[in-house]
Amino acid sequence: MRSAILAFAAGVLLLQTSGELPSAALWLAGGGLACLPVALCARPATRALFLVGCLLLGFGWAAWRAEIRLGDELGREWEGRDVEVVGTIAGLPQDFERGLRFEFAVEQRLTDAAIVPDNLQLAWYAGRTLPPALRPGERWRFTVRLKRPHGGANPGGFDYEAWLLERGIRATGYVRPGPATRLESFVWRPGHVVERLRAAVRDNFRQALPEAEWPWVGVLTALVVGDQKAVQGDLWTVFNRTGTTHLMSISGLHVTMVAGLAGWLFTAGWRRVPALVLRLPAQHAGLLAAAAMAGFYAALAGFGVPAQRTLYMLLVAVAAMLSGRLLAPSRILALALLVVLLADPWAVLAAGFWLSFGAVGALLYIGAAVVGEASGWRSRLRGWGLVQWAATLASLPVLLLVFQQFPLVSPLANLLAVPLISFVVTPLALLAALLPWWPIMALAHAVLNGLMAVLFWCAAWPVWQAPAPPVWAVVAAGLGVAVCLLPRGVPGRLLGASLMLPAIFWPAEVLAPGEARIDVLDVGQGQAVVVRTAGHLLIYDPGPQYGADSDAGQRVVVPYLRWLGAGGIDRLVVTHADSDHAGGLASLQAALPVGSLLSSAPETGGERCVAGQRWHWDGVEFAVLHPPAEAYAVARAGNNHLSCVLTVTAGSRRLLLTADIEADDEARLVAGAPTALAADVLLVPHHGAKSSSTPPFIAAVGARHALFSAGYRNRFGHPRGEVVERYGESGARIWRTDRDGALGIVLRPDGVTVGGWRQARQRYWHGR
Repeated sequence: MRSAILAFAAGVLLLQTSGELPSAALWLAGGGLACLPVALCARPATRALFLVGCLLLGFGWAAWRAEIRLGDELGREWEGRDVEVVGTIAGLPQDFERGLRFEFAVEQRLTDAAIVPDNLQLAWYAGRTLPPALRPGERWRFTVRLKRPHGGANPGGFDYEAWLLERGIRATGYVRPGPATRLESFVWRPGHVVERLRAAVRDNFRQALPEAEWPWVGVLTALVVGDQKAVQGDLWTVFNRTGTTHLMSISGLHVTMVAGLAGWLFTAGWRRVPALVLRLPAQHAGLLAAAAMAGFYAALAGFGVPAQRTLYMLLVAVAAMLSGRLLAPSRILALALLVVLLADPWAVLAAGFWLSFGAVGALLYIGAAVVGEASGWRSRLRGWGLVQWAATLASLPVLLLVFQQFPLVSPLANLLAVPLISFVVTPLALLAALLPWWPIMALAHAVLNGLMAVLFWCAAWPVWQAPAPPVWAVVAAGLGVAVCLLPRGVPGRLLGASLMLPAIFWPAEVLAPGEARIDVLDVGQGQAVVVRTAGHLLIYDPGPQYGADSDAGQRVVVPYLRWLGAGGIDRLVVTHADSDHAGGLASLQAALPVGSLLSSAPETGGERCVAGQRWHWDGVEFAVLHPPAEAYAVARAGNNHLSCVLTVTAGSRRLLLTADIEADDEARLVAGAPTALAADVLLVPHHGAKSSSTPPFIAAVGARHALFSAGYRNRFGHPRGEVVERYGESGARIWRTDRDGALGIVLRPDGVTVGGWRQARQRYWHGR
């Protein structure tokens, strides 16, 4: 059975890494079902065919579910148009600096012929009046403007489109200014009851413990209702650097603890009533109570993957015990895996899926050794240390693949954090949710405050960082973990350590002298460019500001540099002070050491960017063409006319980076140094605005590749159609970050190559 479930899971994973959906998903699933009867035979050949059938069944199941979900889409002709809808608030509304964000379940489309999906993610922006307080379960009538799911596509970045797909959200948008009517204060549905309860608990914590005086109230809220957005953004950096992220939201351990406590209390009470015991044994009653409480708590947590996995394991174990059968723990874990993938085939895309199943699998793998040494405090302490060692080692390959880092202090931090969070803070927080009494909340916060002081100290310890290893190295590391966790005395454990070495010490990409690699990252409406040579790294603009506590430096540039394995930035160029170019500066400077700063904006500090500056790195020449020194006397600080224009030249091949120069600046460049403008690749000025890209400038550059950095359906309409047409008529090939994702350029003396990340890593949901 375990092999069959693993084969089914492999089929699901294969589909989720496919570039397109198969045209015959049901045929594949049917072929898989046809192979299953051969399980009755015991021959090796037929057993192999049976496993192939399970794989096809998993592939077909995931494809069928994907076809259904992708079929619920926003009509392309309805993007950017006003649509009137009626529906309910389906989840916890989230505050952000400009308004509210919430999930909306559509019940009626009032606009004639409108093609609108069932589930939306909407923002209600604060205008002259603040949005009203929204509560889950309310029915509203809105006029909305929508767009199809779209997110940045960058190496090492978060796949926002996959995240939306897993949650069934098939369009995003915002509530239009104007009349919006609350039709009903509450619509009675099971999901709405749970979400309203979650909202009530969150509001109680916020009111009792104002965040200005109680800084960790967001963590307490996350531990009770799974609202991770309640945690301040900078705290996640501390948790990541200490390896305690899994504890600061509802994990499987928390669900198990609550279920066990409920089962114990229910069993104790049941035994005291003889009439009840005669009808149902107290042990069975306790098991049913534990299962019910686990289901309730998992629902209260938002039903995340760790909570799902634990709930399904408990349900399988309870069913086995009630039937009088004993199942091996590994079989229970396999059945939980099957149920998770049947309910949510997209779970394999989440790092939490691999971390949770990997950690539990490792604990079951060493379970016999821990149980065998459970007598005496020394043995218990050693068993606890072995558990921490197994969980840490099992998470290492996934952390290196997904986050490219591993906190060395993680075992020490978890040794203290796991018992405090699981057995003190979380029970107190849950008790405060049931009995919202201020002293209970304050006590939970006080214990957490002491732990946070230790975690901040641990966060200063070094973190192991390495470039993202290839999949084969991660698989080898997983096998190495299994070998390393073998009991003492078993030969070959050293071999396990050697299998882990490629993933841990995977080297950064080495460029040849005279070669330059440039990546125009997909940061939405803004600009961020990474330039690498054999031994140096330059950032040309750190990207836009997204909100009060979010920017492209934090969300896109830094994760990409970690994916590369970069330990620092040799030169950072901030072309001008506009927030869509300089918004990520602070995050970038906080995350990585910066050798030198070149900027036209005095508020950023560093050296002034002036035409005529030149330097050579590893056989590659860099030259600043604009602005001239006299421009600073007449242009307003931060103005587009002060944009730093940079050329990167490898041999006879050249890239021209132009930031936000305008038509007047282009004319001066053409008149002053037309030959210096000639380039093979051009990052088009001002995102393709009609105020730039004049015909003389396009002719002087003569680029074979024109690159546009612009956000999907941005409010400025960039790039303008007439500008794109102008470059097309010049013979340049058009590349766009909103269509192609991050753009990778390689300059070599013998040629130029350009490619888009969406084409290199195509997934079936991209562009759907």
